[in-house]
Amino acid sequence: MKKITFSIPEISCGHCTSSIESALKELAGINTVSTSIENKSATVEFTAETNEAAIIEAIDNIGFTATVA
Repeated sequence: MKKITFSIPEISCGHCTSSIESALKELAGINTVSTSIENKSATVEFTAETNEAAIIEAIDNIGFTATVA
């Protein structure tokens, strides 16, 4: 199990966080997703079924830019 925080500077509202959480929960291997408007970040706990690149791609695909914080 890995837990990584991703910086997502475009997060500005509850709709943003909901969109990110929904997109990530569709990926295999995602256990938990916690987003923060204040910190403009998402903390993701995941298994070996997925990886950082797949998580970043899923976030990018819905119009946000993610990097490992």
